[in-house]
Amino acid sequence: MTNTIADIETADVILITGSNTSENHPVLSSFVKRAVTFKGTRLIVVDPRRIKMAGFAHQWLRPNLGTDVAWINGLMHVIIKEELHDKTFVENRTQGFDELQKIVAKYTPEYVEEITGIPAQGIIDVARIYAKAKAASILYCMGITQHTSGTDNVKSLANLAMLCGNLGIPGGGVNPLRGQNNVQGACDMGGLPDVFSGYQKVVDLGARHKMETAWGVSDLPDQIGLKVTQMLPKALDGEFKALYIIGENPMVSDPDLNHAEKCLDNLDFMVVQDIFMTETAQKADVVLPSACYAEKDGTFSNTERRVSRIRKAVDAPGEALSDWEIICKISERMGYSMNYANSQAIMEEISQVTPSYGGITYARIEEQGLHWPCPTPEHPGTPILHTEQFPLGKGIFHSIDYIPPAEVANEEYPMLLTTGRVLYQYHTGTMTMKTEGLNDRAPDCFVEISADDAAKYNLEDGALVEIASRRGEINARISISDQAVDGAIFIPFHYAQAAANRLTHAALDPVAKIPEYKVCAVKVSLAAA
Repeated sequence: MTNTIADIETADVILITGSNTSENHPVLSSFVKRAVTFKGTRLIVVDPRRIKMAGFAHQWLRPNLGTDVAWINGLMHVIIKEELHDKTFVENRTQGFDELQKIVAKYTPEYVEEITGIPAQGIIDVARIYAKAKAASILYCMGITQHTSGTDNVKSLANLAMLCGNLGIPGGGVNPLRGQNNVQGACDMGGLPDVFSGYQKVVDLGARHKMETAWGVSDLPDQIGLKVTQMLPKALDGEFKALYIIGENPMVSDPDLNHAEKCLDNLDFMVVQDIFMTETAQKADVVLPSACYAEKDGTFSNTERRVSRIRKAVDAPGEALSDWEIICKISERMGYSMNYANSQAIMEEISQVTPSYGGITYARIEEQGLHWPCPTPEHPGTPILHTEQFPLGKGIFHSIDYIPPAEVANEEYPMLLTTGRVLYQYHTGTMTMKTEGLNDRAPDCFVEISADDAAKYNLEDGALVEIASRRGEINARISISDQAVDGAIFIPFHYAQAAANRLTHAALDPVAKIPEYKVCAVKVSLAAA
């Protein structure tokens, strides 16, 4: 997030898109609800489903699945045409405006309505509300990123924010809501194939030399590694022989799951490090039991870039160890000694080699976390990014055209499927499905469908149906809901017994290589008795 969670309540307008915030981020959603209910903040929700947050919205736009670039370009078309953009910000802090203006010229409200299904007047109204706000905050999540156009979607939102001067100010920003509690921290610590900690590029000679000195090694490789979505196909080809999986359950969470399973089965050797015997761990050659969050010391870096302490509350069971301890023991056996006395010693190394964490120490975050970048021991942290300039100087407008999803409905597969989460289950259920109360609330998979579509296909509420795509099929029960949009169904992906990802396909965003979980073509029919 460019801004903080608390800062959301200072916004004049909040635009939420691709985020079922009240179910996926229930704590953060309370800040939005308070802002709307008690502080007069105007809320815009853009989502194909009538999510609960739409009940708080002053404007709710319902786009067709996979059409985000089109409606964002439509907002910018109106804003530029009516000269509502922040001319001073655009002139002083951005570049590429002329090219942006040219690309969005054709995205008239009427043209956008043809693509997205959003009424033209809705585009005009929302554009005016967003542009006229003194400070407007954009919140988005995986409904924006999990597309073949995911990178373009994010860049388009950044275009919109820059166009109206909503970056670097309280109540503004482009704010991605992270899907898990330390996803931000994992990325910060180099959990990506092209960077060391703090997003220092492995191709950068200076960064490599710094790491070599700190670690007492030479000749660190400068090649960019593979993303996870590139690894599995290579396993099926036989090029990729072994896989070490930490805290992930691809046997439920990966797209085109039948194919993913074949890839995993073709590995020579697989190690899984986790806190429970997941569906993936059951396939592993070796399972390494790790400690959960309450059984170890360390830090979490959350969605707003706040680095906070966590402290051990109970001992880990059996032979379970902290993840860092397991990794160090393996490294020792492989011939490289990684001797850290404790997690604090690791944090000290992080601050020495990571500029954005340079001023973050256990002592400083003993009582309250700090927002990175925090480069020196005296630095107060950075709650709001880009207040003076962007990392590369001027912000760049990206001129982006709309492209359709990788798969669209046809006569054989006439409906579109989108996937997501529900309030009472979490990710692949590794933890939540061990909890009786949560299972009582959300025990089984379901197929959310509109009343019109249910009538069209002669389906009754609660009926057991088969949902099939070009890649697989599952059975689940119908849930007729006014949240659903005609022509599309929603299935939560948590449930291994009826895994939605047996239906999704593995088409990737060309830049981020993230799969298009949010759109694929399916057909629905009554299940065989």
